[in-house]
Amino acid sequence: MATRSMLDVPPAGTAAAFAPDFGQRVLLTVDTEEEFDWKAPFRRDGYGLSHVAAIARFQSFCENIGARPVYLVDWPIVNDDRAVEIIGDAVRRGTAEVGLQLHPWVNPPFDEELCVQNSFAGNLPRDLEAAKFMALRDAIEAAFGAAPLCYRAGRYGLGPHTADLLKSAGIRLDTSVRTLFDYSAQGGPDYSRHPLLPYWVDDDQELLELPVTSVYWGALRRFGPFLHRAQRHVPTFFSGFSRFNLLERIALTPEGVTPEEALRGIEIALGAGVPVLVLSFHSPTLAHGHTPYTATPQAVERLYDWFSAIYAELAQRGVQSTTVEEIIAASDK
Repeated sequence: MATRSMLDVPPAGTAAAFAPDFGQRVLLTVDTEEEFDWKAPFRRDGYGLSHVAAIARFQSFCENIGARPVYLVDWPIVNDDRAVEIIGDAVRRGTAEVGLQLHPWVNPPFDEELCVQNSFAGNLPRDLEAAKFMALRDAIEAAFGAAPLCYRAGRYGLGPHTADLLKSAGIRLDTSVRTLFDYSAQGGPDYSRHPLLPYWVDDDQELLELPVTSVYWGALRRFGPFLHRAQRHVPTFFSGFSRFNLLERIALTPEGVTPEEALRGIEIALGAGVPVLVLSFHSPTLAHGHTPYTATPQAVERLYDWFSAIYAELAQRGVQSTTVEEIIAASDK
């Protein structure tokens, strides 16, 4: 059976079908990673993990609002005792799941040049991508007592060999595709044409792609892909559309997206029949001073307000929280 490159737009007929009683649900994904300067050159050391303690508060908050996050942990996190204790406790109680996220610049073996191009794991040679991935997968299984079923490439960096690697490692669900976003200017993937709906990567339906939810909103939304491609050549071309409510790209994340914007995005995604809304953000945002989105303690509290507003609206619409295991079970042949 054929396995396609995850960089390619999937052909017609690959959309995944879910069990009739599954309905529409929401999956909360957390890129659980080290603290580092997003504007500085990549480094193998010098990162921080001080925000890890804040994960405990977030997990308790999630349990109160009925969310069951999947923590996509990378190498520094899985090797931090505090992180393993906090996340592992939630996993054992069935209130959270753990998956993996590969940051190749801090994940051994370190056999590649340290550069932007190689920060996308899918750009690495096949054997090196596999070696880094399997080192992380095995460390997660050892730390948490179960093999992960879900993957997200750091920086959304899938490659031509990633699908075969994931299948050989027993990964059933990937959530690396960020629909409507294009990272090719940095040497990464272009997902601007990838679908919003989940789809099968392979013909034997063993690897499901669950894109991170992003939609276009505004009067010109059906022209969104064309207009964003035009922006590659004319950087100022797109700047006025959002300001005049003509076109806005909305990602379902509290990082740089207001609750009002996110609620508009949710309405569009649900109206389009998306079976699983995928929310995402980075764990260092849980403590102030580590990402641009929570520079102050007040901004951290606004992050929690964002989640409260979003989950209240989802509850009103009858959209339940779901898990990786439930998604896999509902999409099985």
